Amino acid sequence: MLDPTILAIGGIVLGIAIIERILERWGVIDLVDLVDQFAKVMRFILPVTFYSALIYFFATFMF
Repeated sequence: MLDPTILAIGGIVLGIAIIERILERWGVIDLVDLVDQFAKVMRFILPVTFYSALIYFFATFMF
């Protein structure tokens, strides 16, 4: 049930979130501007990723 592809995607997203927190703590980036840009991108990427993962799951799942 633990698919390596899904785990890799989750690891990448988690890694990006951790790097973002570290950079914000160091003062390298301004979190407010980044969140606005990130929200615009995620409005498109999250639904596409979700439906792609759902289709992939049903296409590879043996009933």
